[in-house]
Amino acid sequence: MRGEFHPPELDPEFFPGEYYGDMLFADFANGWFALDRLMLIRLVMAAVLIIIFMLAFRNPKLIPSGLQNVVEMAVDFVRLHIAEDILGKKEGRRFLPIIAAIFFTVLFMNIPAVIPGMNISPNSRIGMPIVLAVAGYIAFIYAGSKRYGFGKYVKSSVVIPNLPPLLHILVVPIEIFSTFILRPVTLALRLMANFLAGHIILVLLFSATNFFFWQLNGWTAMAGVTTIAAILFTLYECIIIFLQAYIFALLVSVYIELSLHADSH
Repeated sequence: MRGEFHPPELDPEFFPGEYYGDMLFADFANGWFALDRLMLIRLVMAAVLIIIFMLAFRNPKLIPSGLQNVVEMAVDFVRLHIAEDILGKKEGRRFLPIIAAIFFTVLFMNIPAVIPGMNISPNSRIGMPIVLAVAGYIAFIYAGSKRYGFGKYVKSSVVIPNLPPLLHILVVPIEIFSTFILRPVTLALRLMANFLAGHIILVLLFSATNFFFWQLNGWTAMAGVTTIAAILFTLYECIIIFLQAYIFALLVSVYIELSLHADSH
């Protein structure tokens, strides 16, 4: 027996429109409700997140214990170290629901990257990161519009006071691009790129392990090296799972804070 190296095939996973035959409900309503493996993982993790919070708070106690205690500690982490740390106590509590929802959604959608049988984060395909980025985008535009009115908020965000008039011709388009286009785009791309790259690296490492192991010659020893590398990278992915959720929620909080003080350049 000699091993063969099979490079990862990304098309069915990341471009499912061309592979309707491999999807559930592909023949229903012209494929509008077709579900591929990655979409099923999204639905499963969304259900797990909802069930955990429902079980934790279905009968809340003044002195929490068990699951309620764990979930409250997680929510308190978001409240204290993201929302209130960036926005202050008053505004932090006001925007906590959206910030916490984004944090836990990103976190739970990241976790399948290291779950055997799933082996991929739904955030490694651009759809979910776009939805999360749009939620953050709406939140910070709402924050600024609520405080200043939409017109004044936009003007305060893109017009820097005390600049020479000619410089506004250059600066205003840059501010419009960086504030209203670049922010949501970078939120989505950062999240997707991290987990797409992580998925590809893990696939390559485990594929190399399989390939080297079955060579049955001097290269077989390399299987041990690639196995160790794969395990270490999986542990690194566990850190990235939390870190990316933290960064995403933190940046949304920062953007909300900037919108609340749009007139303070």
